[in-house]
Amino acid sequence: MDERPLRRRLGLDDSTAVVEQAAPPDLLGAPTATEHAPVGVRSVVRELLETAIFILLVFLIVRGVVQNFKIEGQSMEPNLHSGQYILVNKLVYFHFDLNAPLRLLPGNADLPPRMVYPFTMPQRGDVVVFEYPNDFSKDYIKRVIALPGETVVIRDGQVYVNGIPVDEPYLQGVTTNCRVEDPCANGNPITVRPGTVFVLGDNRMNSSDSREWNELPLDRIIGKAWVSYWPRDYWGVIETPTYASLP
Repeated sequence: MDERPLRRRLGLDDSTAVVEQAAPPDLLGAPTATEHAPVGVRSVVRELLETAIFILLVFLIVRGVVQNFKIEGQSMEPNLHSGQYILVNKLVYFHFDLNAPLRLLPGNADLPPRMVYPFTMPQRGDVVVFEYPNDFSKDYIKRVIALPGETVVIRDGQVYVNGIPVDEPYLQGVTTNCRVEDPCANGNPITVRPGTVFVLGDNRMNSSDSREWNELPLDRIIGKAWVSYWPRDYWGVIETPTYASLP
């Protein structure tokens, strides 16, 4: 679902060299114009290179923190629209595995991950952009509904988390159902496995999400949808709703 110095060396030909040698010395000790020229050009070129490197570093740093995406498709209607441009905060879900170095030691190859989120892990209600689990070349956008260890049941058009109905006013009255072939069909409960979250599109009638392909691995999440910046009519921060009956 769902967007990159020419350096010129100045040389002296033979005639110029002869003129330099024949020129009288500067009694005040000031360098001649000919002596200044190469130094001045090198200084300009160096400044241009330093500026280009600085701009590149800033771009890479910003790209590692925030990335823009274009939404394609209607799976998040009526809240996010096809053709809408958003900024995604990639830093907010930054995490690392404390056990990764320990796996390098003999006998620790099977040590389970011990993930640490210095800022926050995905929360219920967050709109997240991620790599589609069935095709990592595609990026999808959905809303987090249930967290690791929670139980999800979809029955009679309603989503239940840990047996509690989820109040979702952003759906504007749209019900949630499962297709016959979906794992959640017939009210079958789904327990969200460790290291995953259960995500749904806001357009429940037209969304490929966890009802179809089960939970989303946390490692596939690119970041949190943060700001909508185009078209101008949709400009603003993408809010995370609160759920009165759920933490």
